Amino acid sequence: MKQPNKKDSALHEKQGKSIENSVSSKSADRIKALRKKKVSAKNLLDSILEGNKTALSRAITLIESQQQNHAKDVSTLIEGCLPHANKSLRIGITGVPGVGKSTFIEAFGNFLIQQGKKVAVLAVDPTSSISHGSILGDKTRMEELVKQENAFIRPTASGDSLGGVAKKTRESIILCEAAGFDTILIETVGVGQSETVVHSMTDFFLLLKLAGAGDELQGIKRGIMEMADAIVINKADGENERPAKKAKAEFKKALHLYPTRESEWIPKVKLASALYNTGIENIWKMISKYENLTKKNDYFFHKRQEQNKFWLLQTINEKLKSNFYNQPAIKTELKKQLRLIEEQKTTPFEAANFLLQLANS
Repeated sequence: MKQPNKKDSALHEKQGKSIENSVSSKSADRIKALRKKKVSAKNLLDSILEGNKTALSRAITLIESQQQNHAKDVSTLIEGCLPHANKSLRIGITGVPGVGKSTFIEAFGNFLIQQGKKVAVLAVDPTSSISHGSILGDKTRMEELVKQENAFIRPTASGDSLGGVAKKTRESIILCEAAGFDTILIETVGVGQSETVVHSMTDFFLLLKLAGAGDELQGIKRGIMEMADAIVINKADGENERPAKKAKAEFKKALHLYPTRESEWIPKVKLASALYNTGIENIWKMISKYENLTKKNDYFFHKRQEQNKFWLLQTINEKLKSNFYNQPAIKTELKKQLRLIEEQKTTPFEAANFLLQLANS
C-alpha cells in the first residue's frame, strides 16, 4: 500500500529566531485598539450574509458569550440569519477518542470541497472539569482543510454541556448556513454513549468505530448505535484491513437487531482509511442516498420540525435555569443553604424546595 506523504505537521517544532524588536509599540497599541473596537450586530450580520469568515468567527464568539449585555446583539444576529438558514446538510460525526475523527473530517471535508461544496466544521473539544480549560486544537490537526477557501473550522469548548456538543452549537449552525456553507460537519467530544444531543441537531448521524478495540461487542447495546444512520470503521488499512472487514460483518449483524426506522433508511456499515483517503467517496454517496430517500418520503423535513420542537423546550429550560440562578435573593440564600448542608442542618431536597419556593414568591 502506498504510504501517505511524509511532511512536517503543524505540531513540528522548528528553531525560531528572536524578533523582540520587530513590532513597534505604536503598532502593537493600534492592533490592540482594533481588537477592542466594538462591531455592531448589524454590521456583523451584513458581513456574515456576504460570506465573510472573520465576521462569522466573531459572531460565534458573541453568541457563546455568557454576558447579559450581549443578549440583544445575539438575538439580532440569530433573527437576521434565520431567513437564510436551513439550506444545508448537517452531518454529525462521533466516535471514541483515538478513532481518528479529525483525520476523517479533514479527508471528508477536502473531498466535499472538490465536489464544489462549502464546508463548515464545528468541532467540540472536551473541557477539563478541574482546570476548566480546553485545547481547541482542531485547526492544527486539520492543517490542510483549514487552508481551503471554501472551508471554515471552528473549535469550541464543550463547557459543562452534556451530550457531546457545546450549548451554542445549534446557533452556530444557523450562522454558518447564513454565511453560505451548504455542508455542516459537527464533530462531537466523543465520550461514548452520551453523544445524544448531536442527534437532535443533525440530518445524518455518522458513528466512527475501530476494529480490534472491543467495539464489536458494543454493537448489541442500545444507545448511540441505535441512533447512528451509518457506522464507518476507520483505519481499515495495512494489517488492520482484515480485522476491519470482520468487524464490518459483526456490526451488520448487530444492526439487524434494531427495529425498522421511521425514515425507512437501513443503516449501513462502511470501511474507510482517512489516512490513505480510501472509502471517502463511497461514504458521501451513501449520505446522498439517505438525503434523497428522506426528502422523497418527507422524513427529512419532519425530523427538522421535531428537532425545532425539542430545542424550544431546551431553550425554555436553559432560560428558566439562568433566571433562577441570577436572582439576587437566590444567590444570597443559596450560599446559606449550602452552609446548612455542610453543617447537616438540612438536606439537599429540603434546601432545593426552599429555594424554588423563594424564587416563585
